[in-house]
Amino acid sequence: MKNKLGTDDAIKRWDRNAEIITENYNEHGDLHREVLLNPSIFSLVGDVKQKDILDAGCGEGYLSRIFAKSGATVVAVDYSQNMLEIARKKTPKELNIEYRYGNCENLDFLEDESFDIIVSNMVIQDLENYKAAINEMYRLLVNGGSFVFSILHPCFVTPVSGWEKKDGEKLHWNVDNYFYEGVYEQSYPQGQTDKVLFFHRTLTSYFNAITEAGFILEGLIEPKPSAEMLEKHPSFEEDLRCSDFIVFKLRK
Repeated sequence: MKNKLGTDDAIKRWDRNAEIITENYNEHGDLHREVLLNPSIFSLVGDVKQKDILDAGCGEGYLSRIFAKSGATVVAVDYSQNMLEIARKKTPKELNIEYRYGNCENLDFLEDESFDIIVSNMVIQDLENYKAAINEMYRLLVNGGSFVFSILHPCFVTPVSGWEKKDGEKLHWNVDNYFYEGVYEQSYPQGQTDKVLFFHRTLTSYFNAITEAGFILEGLIEPKPSAEMLEKHPSFEEDLRCSDFIVFKLRK
């Protein structure tokens, strides 16, 4: 499982597959974002009107557009040029979103204490140097500012996790190699030319990185589908069995 793949390799793969990955996105992102991640993120972020927000790892920009429509001033960065190209094409000029190319491990082109809120949605597990990224978010926030980020849940989404099945029925979710820390490959989504890279860390490692950076943990959500979302998307009932994601709210 150990190899020399790193962030640069992850960037190349996201670039190559940007259009395939985002082809089914709508104004809410993809279905997992709409059903599970967005409600959690919005509840932790709160009111964004007249706030300076950094969308750290914006992808095709759907969160940036939602925040801008809600009255925020938004700067959005991503390490995939092709993702940024898609984001710019999808974004009306009147929203005044500033899209910038940058790797969240080092955003030295942005000034200290520039943002009231930073949101990083499903990005940190795509970075080899997650500690540097968390430290960068601390640097960029004003005192009292908040950093909300979501990742694959490290307790359940491990390098060899997946459903145990019998005759097509999902019996239970298997987890193994939890204490392995490093890169692994995963196929996502169907039709992609190659696998994306994820960097697995334990929950302890994430917590230590958060506190070492100086953050205070203010909130935490393990998303599950609401009754309203289950009525709309019944297939998400399986997400009541374990959590694929975890969302943190940190305070500087």
